[in-house]
Amino acid sequence: MAEIKKVILAYSGGLDTSIIIPWLKENYNNCEVVAVAADVGQGAELSGLEEKAIKTGASKLYIEDLTKEFVEDYIFPTVKAGAVYENKYLLGTSFARPLIGKRLVEIAKKENADAIVHGCTGKGNDQVRFELAIKAFAPNMKIIAPWRTWELKSRDDEIDYAEAHNVPIALTRETNYSKDKNIWHLSHEGLDLEDPANEPDYEKILELGVSPEQAPDKPTYITLSFEKGVPVALNGEKMDGVTLVKKLNEIGGANGVGLADIVENRLVGMKSRGVYETPGGSILYHAHEVLETICLDKETQHYKQQIALKFADIVYNGQWFTPLREALSAFVDSTQETVTGDVKLKLYKGNIINAGVTSPYTLYSEEFASFGEDDVYDQNDSAGFINLFGLPIKVKALLDEQRNK
Repeated sequence: MAEIKKVILAYSGGLDTSIIIPWLKENYNNCEVVAVAADVGQGAELSGLEEKAIKTGASKLYIEDLTKEFVEDYIFPTVKAGAVYENKYLLGTSFARPLIGKRLVEIAKKENADAIVHGCTGKGNDQVRFELAIKAFAPNMKIIAPWRTWELKSRDDEIDYAEAHNVPIALTRETNYSKDKNIWHLSHEGLDLEDPANEPDYEKILELGVSPEQAPDKPTYITLSFEKGVPVALNGEKMDGVTLVKKLNEIGGANGVGLADIVENRLVGMKSRGVYETPGGSILYHAHEVLETICLDKETQHYKQQIALKFADIVYNGQWFTPLREALSAFVDSTQETVTGDVKLKLYKGNIINAGVTSPYTLYSEEFASFGEDDVYDQNDSAGFINLFGLPIKVKALLDEQRNK
């Protein structure tokens, strides 16, 4: 501990990182604490952070705007991959952590810091995501994770510590949910949600939108335009990725879209229950998948679905900065060359309903698929195809008959 003179703290201003500053000062010989808050689109949560960090013992606070990089270099590549963890989780926290970890290293080097500190618990996934990113860019950097060593054993203990050290916190024991918010999603964990038998009280916890019951009785139609798998316009209006995601969050949230109640398998081995709000992300995933159905050939589409499962595991497990993730992204990018077109959707009370899709690269031919009369396909050809395709089944059945006589 005596060797630690200056540390970089991943700082959100939440309960964990708020009390870590005085705890570090007490336990690391009054070391200098440089706080770093990553702006990944969490909005109002950043207001007043600098004053709070300084008052609780930090020497300074960096507020790093990473939102554009987050959307363009982490979110959109994952959407293009179609990566969804365990069929429901759209990876909102997962792909933000590597980006933040990378920036922590950059500031640690700039500040000549001795260590990087994070407030992740020893039970969670984020400790892995942060530390793998740090190892990728500063393999010899010391890492301090107070949750693994301090005397505090629960969030109630943390609140007691905050009160004893006059650390302001914007929650009570009754509203002490563990939350993570960025431009892509908002997660809720803890309290009554720890029991999967409990139905979430959406009217109490939702922040990005409303429950499906409270959504309008009239549907909302939108059209998303993609170029090479990347969303570029909403309802015909070109816009950058950050603006587009924000707009879709507003529209989706208002229509009760994007709620997921999940019991997921954490990397560290336990199951956890979380409720996620991802309104804009849910719309983007759906629209992109619809467009791929007419732009990708069968074999590519099916193989890409297998890749998506592995890609989701890699992102969830914090392995963004790895050769395999880069290789999979290269494969995904090659599949997206023709994923260009428009997708029309109907949003209604939590549902995302297909309302039309077009692409200049479509592989769908009405002439070939028609149930009406056509001159492009001789239906008699199918008999020979079925005979060859079914030959292994027929041979086995014939031989089984002979053996059973």
